[in-house]
Amino acid sequence: MKEEAERWWKYSESDVKTAKYLFEGKKYKDASFYCQQAVEKALKALLLKRGKKIIKVHDLVKLAKVLNLGEELIKDCERLSIVYIDTRYPDIGTKQYTKNETSEDIKIAKKVVKWIKKNL
Repeated sequence: MKEEAERWWKYSESDVKTAKYLFEGKKYKDASFYCQQAVEKALKALLLKRGKKIIKVHDLVKLAKVLNLGEELIKDCERLSIVYIDTRYPDIGTKQYTKNETSEDIKIAKKVVKWIKKNL
């Protein structure tokens, strides 16, 4: 794996661990944010691995489409893409994250990251 792609990948793996840690501490909104970040960084690692340049966006759907991930994974990315805006901007994101919702975000993040790892 290219050195830069490897750096992005390692950050992605760290973000998955951080999401789990925050989840255990009942910081559901923050855990969901790290799920989004893990997938974003994994997608960018795959972009680099495939010889493409980093696209400076937080839109997971856009990144997934550039990589031709397929409808199921794009749908997963759509759910997590919303999390970025919802968790970062207080004037927009007023949603309270529940244990069940964040648990699903973690499940999705692990699924997408696992798929990307197989394809790196």
